[in-house]
Amino acid sequence: MARTNNKIRIGIIGAGEIVRSRHLPALRRHPEVEIVAVSNSTYESSQKFCDETLPHATPMQNWADLLALPDINTVWIGTPPYMHSAVTVSALEAGKHVFCQARMAMDLCEAEEMLATARRFPELVTMLCPPPFGLRGDALVKKLLAENYIGRPHHIRLQSFTGAYLNADAPAHWRQRIEICGLNVLALGIYVEVLQRWLGDITGVYARGETLTEVRQGYEVMIPDMVTVLCTFANGAEGVLEFSGINALAPHDRLEVYGDCGTMAYDFGTDVVQAGRPGDRALHKVELSRELEGGWMVEDDFIGAVKSRGKARPHPDFEDGVRYMRVVQAVTDSRAANAWVPISTEVRV
Repeated sequence: MARTNNKIRIGIIGAGEIVRSRHLPALRRHPEVEIVAVSNSTYESSQKFCDETLPHATPMQNWADLLALPDINTVWIGTPPYMHSAVTVSALEAGKHVFCQARMAMDLCEAEEMLATARRFPELVTMLCPPPFGLRGDALVKKLLAENYIGRPHHIRLQSFTGAYLNADAPAHWRQRIEICGLNVLALGIYVEVLQRWLGDITGVYARGETLTEVRQGYEVMIPDMVTVLCTFANGAEGVLEFSGINALAPHDRLEVYGDCGTMAYDFGTDVVQAGRPGDRALHKVELSRELEGGWMVEDDFIGAVKSRGKARPHPDFEDGVRYMRVVQAVTDSRAANAWVPISTEVRV
């Protein structure tokens, strides 16, 4: 393969449904992007993905061989968390820009290794996939908080419920397998990323968890089916975060922020923001203007940063990821010790 300096030449490692349905269509809109090679879990699945979506790309058996291709300058990681650290570190050391699917890593130690490696290569762009939750109303929420519409936040309540794991006869989903997902529990990490983007760092947690079906077709499930987290924020607020995969007929995920001058709520299923102050009859819908309306710009942000040759830095970056992985780690440690676990706000590597 001959080098083409004006091309962003991508190698995909992990070509599952998220890559196929969410990332690939957006990448194809960029004429300067060329997807050169694909390495999935097996050569056969790599070949199938290329045949169906990228007939000009080369299917590959091993991801390490893909990283060795000199014409690839960017790696798109779509694997489950157990591969994120190893592939990221290897890709950066091979001189490639890295986009990595959430969740960041198996645990805090791996996340810190990823960040430390990225800092060794500041000329390379690194980005984590953000959660889709709250992107549409992101700027509106930040505006309401910045304008002190609800005053100083003092109580945060988040609920994220599904019934995905109610069937006791079903095999363990890959997100329930600790050897694949590590310490990541349900939607904990991705919602912590959202909360910390809007409300600042979480500084301590006390967590409890339960597993409804402890053995699934002979597999012992160690990741809990539900978790409740009491937490504090650096701004002085306290929070209750509830996550469950065993709630039948669950409502939309919802955030409520109570301040000393009012209340704000975000429905993540509809992206409707409501707010109100004392004297109002109830919360009212806050109109989302076209100027403030956000959306999924993930691929555009990453490609734009690569084209900028390091002048632009997309978010969430690896430091953002370490910040939410600190909370994921602390929740596990709290559950194990049945104790309050403080969280440092300093990112150390």
